[in-house]
Amino acid sequence: MPIATVNPATGETLLTFEALDDDELERRLQLAEATFRTYRTTTFSHRARLMNRAADLLDQEADAVAQLMTTEMGKPLTQARAEALKCARAMRWYAERAPGLLADEEPAAADVRDSGGARALVRYRPLGPVLAVMPWNFPLWQVIRFAAPALLAGNVGLLKHASNVPQTALWLEDLFRRAGFDDGCFQTLLVGSEAVDEILRDDRVKAATLTGSEPAGRAVAATAGEMIKKTVLELGGSDPYIVMPSADLGRAAELAVTARVQNNGQSCIAAKRFIVHRDVYDAFAERFVAGMAALTVGDPLDPATDVGPLASERGRADLEELVGDARRGGADVLCGGERPERDGWWYPPTVLAGISRAMRIHREEAFGPVATLYRAGDLDEAVLIANDTPFGLSSNVWTREAAEVDRFVRDLEAGAVYVNGMTASHPAFPFGGVKRSGYGRELSGHGIREFCNITTVWHGA
Repeated sequence: MPIATVNPATGETLLTFEALDDDELERRLQLAEATFRTYRTTTFSHRARLMNRAADLLDQEADAVAQLMTTEMGKPLTQARAEALKCARAMRWYAERAPGLLADEEPAAADVRDSGGARALVRYRPLGPVLAVMPWNFPLWQVIRFAAPALLAGNVGLLKHASNVPQTALWLEDLFRRAGFDDGCFQTLLVGSEAVDEILRDDRVKAATLTGSEPAGRAVAATAGEMIKKTVLELGGSDPYIVMPSADLGRAAELAVTARVQNNGQSCIAAKRFIVHRDVYDAFAERFVAGMAALTVGDPLDPATDVGPLASERGRADLEELVGDARRGGADVLCGGERPERDGWWYPPTVLAGISRAMRIHREEAFGPVATLYRAGDLDEAVLIANDTPFGLSSNVWTREAAEVDRFVRDLEAGAVYVNGMTASHPAFPFGGVKRSGYGRELSGHGIREFCNITTVWHGA
């Protein structure tokens, strides 16, 4: 895949970049290693000062970088601007809390005495250069939620961003440099995916984080396992959105639309499978389908647009294949389902019902504005349908019954359960999944500690 900005609204290639040659890649790896040796000794207050400065710059330039993101990957401009501002808030959140999240911990005095020691503590130390392989769908947020905690912990970052958002990737490198971070603290590597294996095998790279597809995750995990390097993987999801009879149906249906089409439906934590109790299925389906059909699909730079184009021609083709397979298997198309005849990579909000286990869309992630509706006879069947997926990123549950909440929290196979609301990432809460959604956690204290050497310090009596 070429490293290029291609406007998904028109299909026009706007700018193409050459990949780094071997000499330049080597220079950058050397710079990362050298910078880490000194940066790791800086104070939390120094790092926080730089991170807050970067957040200020991001706030000031939110409109400009939002337009850049929209041009490169097609998300509605209002959502792009909200993403930029969210990043700035997360940077400040970590700048304020990193010292506490990484403070030395003292084991219980009785345990220290039992060990024969006089004193002991646990200290969090940075690992070194961390490779981040990031996707295009949230081209700022996906990077910042790695970069902010990693840099504040004393690591340095090497960003291999998706090849269709090169300008956003370079803007991020420039942002940290202008904020005062040394050149080697955060570097964008304009390289193709074929270069990731070699970079990860380099002894100077100590760990990796990846958000992306299952094949990409398997490749990174295999190499990291061979090299015995720490990884964090977030590999997507097919999140259930369960609606029970006691739910506020109006609010549940309204938010279901947003949960499905946020970011043009190209979000790992977007609700994708809508599992509705039979007693309220018809009422929910009517409202949900009407809401999906009423969305405005159009120019992502127009503030009135709800849904823009998909990010790539390949992504639209993949989505069409899933919908076509479901149709051939007997699924009912309640709205959408046909691409419009226009330039660019458009696909309408679509709702499918009558889904069977034989259909690919039942098992595979639909990365676009396509929702599947399921009718569940009771809570037990709702849980069975929800868990009948290789993914386990997040989940959404609508009920006013406390006993039902307890059951869902206990039995749903997911990294999060959102009750009477839609899944959203926030720096205070750990983010990640189980099963083929990956392992490890981003955000919160759990995320900042993922790339730390947890060191036991013991003093004899």
